[in-house]
Amino acid sequence: MSEASSEDLVPPVEAAPDRDEAEAARKNKKKAKGLASVFSVFTKGRKKKGQPGSAETEGGSEAQPQPADRLPTVEELKADLERGRLEAAGPLLALERELRAAAAAAGGASEEELVRRQSKVEALYLLLRDLVLGLLRRPLEAAPERLRQALAVLAEQEREDREAAAAGRGAPGLAPTRPRQWLQLWRRGVAQAAEERMSRRPLAGAEGRPEAERIFVHMGRTMKEDLEAVVERLRPLFPPEFGVVAAYAQSYHEYFAAQLAAMAQFELCERDTYMLLVWVQNIYPNDILNSPKLAGELQGVGLGSLLPPKQIRLLEATFFSNEAASTKELMARALELEWKHWAEDVAPQKLDGRCHSELAIDIIQIVSQGQAKAEKITAEVGAQIKHVLQVELAAFLRSYQRTFDEFLERSKHLRNYRANVIANVNNCLSFRTFMEQKWQAAQDLLNHLLSPLNQLKSRGFDTLLQGLFGDLKPLFKRFSQTRWAAPAQTLEQIICAVRESLPEFSELHDCFREELMEVIHLHLVKEYILRLSKRRLVLRTPEQQQQLAGHILANAELIQSFCTENGSPATWLHRALPTLAEIIRLQDPSAIKIEVATYATWYPDF
Repeated sequence: MSEASSEDLVPPVEAAPDRDEAEAARKNKKKAKGLASVFSVFTKGRKKKGQPGSAETEGGSEAQPQPADRLPTVEELKADLERGRLEAAGPLLALERELRAAAAAAGGASEEELVRRQSKVEALYLLLRDLVLGLLRRPLEAAPERLRQALAVLAEQEREDREAAAAGRGAPGLAPTRPRQWLQLWRRGVAQAAEERMSRRPLAGAEGRPEAERIFVHMGRTMKEDLEAVVERLRPLFPPEFGVVAAYAQSYHEYFAAQLAAMAQFELCERDTYMLLVWVQNIYPNDILNSPKLAGELQGVGLGSLLPPKQIRLLEATFFSNEAASTKELMARALELEWKHWAEDVAPQKLDGRCHSELAIDIIQIVSQGQAKAEKITAEVGAQIKHVLQVELAAFLRSYQRTFDEFLERSKHLRNYRANVIANVNNCLSFRTFMEQKWQAAQDLLNHLLSPLNQLKSRGFDTLLQGLFGDLKPLFKRFSQTRWAAPAQTLEQIICAVRESLPEFSELHDCFREELMEVIHLHLVKEYILRLSKRRLVLRTPEQQQQLAGHILANAELIQSFCTENGSPATWLHRALPTLAEIIRLQDPSAIKIEVATYATWYPDF
């Protein structure tokens, strides 16, 4: 998955150990030239009695076992270290201790002799240090047993550093050489390894992604895979006190954080701002630090965030501003396209037999994408952006309503005028359903958001019913031109005219067709009452009153049954005409007063 193998955790160094002893000896001969000025003294001076020369040590030390009661010579230790033998670390430490003891002894070796011997010991330690740290710089390439030996040497040197620090001043006549701090050098090498691994240029293969995003993906994958390799293969070998997982994790984290901090200093484009937030607040903490293989290991490391909180807040504010501007622009573009379709008299699509407009789907998709983007950062950011999107959606719906009103006034002559009106009324359902289900906002806020849609729907109904109500007007006038003796035929004509207009409204969604039928129901009842009250009616006998009351009841039943059968939910209108008939039928003034008061309570506008 990553462009480089996690085997290569550390950059090569000048003194890295080799895989076999022959190659190590060959390379270390080259390196030894750099220390020639120090090791030239190894073969000078007198040899101790019974001690082999330098040439004998290098050529035949394996064939000549040392007596158990003596330390190897400097020349022997040099040869062992050049062959990559970590076993020389113990005798070298003993040689160092012997040197300190000689320096501390009263009347011991001269200061010149001590300096000469110390220079030899320190030169050997340089060889040992490079051998140990070389193995630890590429730990996954070393054999497990060799790695354990190197770690044991490093641990031993750390203990010796602590003991030297506890003892205070060094031996008289010797230059202070402790603490050697090899553990810090190892950690420094880990940091260098992390930098080299993370800074490698990602391989091409993510077409369409910008450069910054490809770099982030490369760093994230490299860090995750390398740390998993450390957990699985190095942690069991390293001493717990070395904190190998923490050392690698902190090094990778610091490099990653430095790159993000540097990037955040520039003026970022919209996409880069969003990418930074997603990586800092989502991908890095969730997919890397809390991945199944790393979560338990990194729990106590305390890596923290890649960016400081103040920087994150600034990026979030920029993200909100960008999203508001982008959402506004995209919605305006969608409305402009819809207006173009209206102006060009393009017929709306049909979906399940209903007139359909893509405008609502486009707007909902724009808003939903903004919400989803924010939620990919954090749930908190997702909650905060709701207000931003609600403000932009409310502004759009007001603009939509004004644009629709302008269309209603200017485009009556177009062939697909009424079909487009129906399509835009149908849009209100999609918007309303989205806001009610997605946001679950407070009722006051919901009413505020839906207000432009309610006005749009009402204007759409008025436009659709304007012709029908105009045709019904002369028919209703006939009621006031008679003495209400035989108006049944007139009402039947009215009902017939309404019935003939209903098929066009089948292209509305069911809920709007029912609402429209309720408007027709209300119009029929209201017009009937208006015509009944239009002229003074004198009924001299109870029989005349009973006749008119029965007439009204029959008409009320006809209106109610027709409207109910065609979907009107206006059950609140069912008592409007029968109650008037009851008032006309009554003879007792007190009873009439009670019925009128009740009627005024139920229908104050009537």
